Amino acid sequence: MTHDSGDGCADYLERIVFFLDNELDDADCAQVQVHLDECGPCLEKYDLQRTVKQIVARSCSERAPDELRDRVRVQIRQVQFRLNES
Repeated sequence: MTHDSGDGCADYLERIVFFLDNELDDADCAQVQVHLDECGPCLEKYDLQRTVKQIVARSCSERAPDELRDRVRVQIRQVQFRLNES
């Protein structure tokens, strides 16, 4: 399989998201992997999406400082109070 001018890559680019999330069956995973091994532009997009996914996952696991959490809670209560009064 050779890299074509991008027309045949559209299907793979859509499947990369599912590939990253382990939502493809073994046959589809193998096809995507072969394509990534042979197509530099798709591999770059895969690497970018994987990096973004890792950064988001890491960011979502961090805990906000207690002071920030308290300020957010106070603001939420103020908004709820205003909504209840109107």
